[in-house]
Amino acid sequence: MAVIDTVNQAKGDQDPATWMPPYSSARCRYIDEWDHPKSAGVHTTSDGPASEQVKPHVPGGSRSRQSRPQSKQSPYKDGLLRARRDTGLCQHGRPAVCWARHEPGDQVLGQPLCLDCYDHDHQVVWNLFSGELWHRTKQAAERWLAKLARRRGIPRVEVVTAPGNTRKVPPVRLSHGKAAEFQARGAVHFHALVRLDGIDPTEPTAVVPPPPGFTVTDLEDALRAAVAQVAFTTPGHPDRPEGWPIAWGEQVDIRPISLTGRGEVTDSMVAGYLAKYATKSTEVTGHRSVRLDADSIGDYADPDGDHAARLIDACWRLGRPTTTPRPLLDRPRDHRLRPGFVDRWECPDCGTHTRYATCPVCVAQRQAILDAQPTKPATANPYARLRRWAHMLGFGGHFLTKARRYSVTFQLLRDTRVSFRRHEDQDQGAGEHIKAVDHLDDTTLIVGTLTFAGVGWHTTGDALLANTAAALARTRHAAGREELAHELGTTPAGTVPAAA
Repeated sequence: MAVIDTVNQAKGDQDPATWMPPYSSARCRYIDEWDHPKSAGVHTTSDGPASEQVKPHVPGGSRSRQSRPQSKQSPYKDGLLRARRDTGLCQHGRPAVCWARHEPGDQVLGQPLCLDCYDHDHQVVWNLFSGELWHRTKQAAERWLAKLARRRGIPRVEVVTAPGNTRKVPPVRLSHGKAAEFQARGAVHFHALVRLDGIDPTEPTAVVPPPPGFTVTDLEDALRAAVAQVAFTTPGHPDRPEGWPIAWGEQVDIRPISLTGRGEVTDSMVAGYLAKYATKSTEVTGHRSVRLDADSIGDYADPDGDHAARLIDACWRLGRPTTTPRPLLDRPRDHRLRPGFVDRWECPDCGTHTRYATCPVCVAQRQAILDAQPTKPATANPYARLRRWAHMLGFGGHFLTKARRYSVTFQLLRDTRVSFRRHEDQDQGAGEHIKAVDHLDDTTLIVGTLTFAGVGWHTTGDALLANTAAALARTRHAAGREELAHELGTTPAGTVPAAA
């Protein structure tokens, strides 16, 4: 918006909070043009990590189709709106801002302006914890709606749980379907369909509309409030003991969906929009590979390579084991009690009189505690999954996820598909419907029978080969045990023997 010299001098470097145009008719346009470079959007979308979160050392960030400086200094000069060209260079001598206008298919789109300034570690960690960020965002939105219902005087609903207990729950809940998409810079962002449902006390799994008084505006306010407030810090890592901050970016676009076919966004448009992500992966970043291992990681990871190679290197480096396993000789051994009875004694913990070497009551209690614990303990290193998902730049989630109550379940679709395959070879009349059921029957289909043929080898030569292979295996095993015993016997005290 062009202004005269006197007005430009009066404005200086002030923002709309401290200065407004003298003419009231130009104030709305001024605020809109001021705010436009600071906001952008996509469909009901929560964007990837914010630039200040993922790359705190990058003055200019990544290239976009038309980069704009985020400067609070006045861009007006001589009464005309002019772009500032004095943004300077980064610490590595590269331009901090790209002023070029790129075409949609340009290969430089999404590439950092300076690969050495870009925080690749933070980006792959954000991809790893993006699923947890969405989970917390949905919980925050549901809490916001529950508080809104309490302020409006809408009572909680009593439902009966599976064990038969009665509990009170909020009168509304969220159901979602979410698709993940990779940006050209290698960060994921989500496209989510969120629906506000009510609670049926007699049938908790039923899909019912929310109570009267809830509107689309309430759902939008809940999502915006959740996106703005949800943030957390990841667990510490040897490379960064304080962890990495995880939060949403600034680009959040929420649009209501019309089911009548009229409106800005319809259900068919969204269905087609999300369906295209079924065939998309990391190819938009220029990287394509299957799961990487120690033999193939060297072909794709390079700490001095391009953007994708540095992201893969960050995944492999941060996902390394962070603890050193203790040798077997240094691990404490459990004392094994001798079988049989001992003199009668009283347990000091529970007061039980017994002749066993250990108190059977205390042993049973300790075993019950162990049985209640998960069989597979959680890994002590939350970053270990980065190596497993290095080919996905750290993102280990599915491209499409949804709540169980959002729509038909995948299990029902699989059962229906199996039932259809079983009956597709049967003749069906012209007016009959395709045979497909919602569940599998208990019929067992016998495709063949097995009979006892005998034991042993077919020929004497087969028996000779098998016995020879077994003898060689026993010889190698015995030689290995002797070599290990010799090495342990000759190793100086205080040193860890090498693995045989």
